[in-house]
Amino acid sequence: MPRNFKEEIVFTAIMAGLMVLVMVGYNVVLAEGFTNNFLLHTLTEYPGGLAVAVILDLLVVGNIAKSVAFKYIITDYMKKNVLLIGLTISVLMVIGMVTCMSLFGIFMAGSVSWGAYGHAWLFNIIVALPLQLLIVGPIARFILGKMQAATDNAATLRQEAEETNL
Repeated sequence: MPRNFKEEIVFTAIMAGLMVLVMVGYNVVLAEGFTNNFLLHTLTEYPGGLAVAVILDLLVVGNIAKSVAFKYIITDYMKKNVLLIGLTISVLMVIGMVTCMSLFGIFMAGSVSWGAYGHAWLFNIIVALPLQLLIVGPIARFILGKMQAATDNAATLRQEAEETNL
């Protein structure tokens, strides 16, 4: 889990960047099929989707997911297991982000109806949840862990250098 604002930004950038890229591509294929324009349409829709996803993640869904997790789901037993905390928050984040981004998607497609929203939500959750839990989440946590280890190592070296100078 991120320990400070810098780590939160990096973690969100990796997580949102990869999730949005795959989900935009998936939704392009659902809407148009796998055509010659697949890559062009994916790359064209990616920046807008990424901007909305990052804003939602940092300002809305992330805060709600963490609040719900720690208030209603995570018990004292679970607080001892960082992996369970991460998985719980990840599942809540996926549910929240799919709920919001599916709405964004149908607005952008111009097909706003309860049926279109329900269809988009269902088809997105089916892909987003395993994508997050099995691929993107582990990649983002691995990179964050390497970043934290490098930071910790630099702090240790700095402390040792200060101790030898005393």
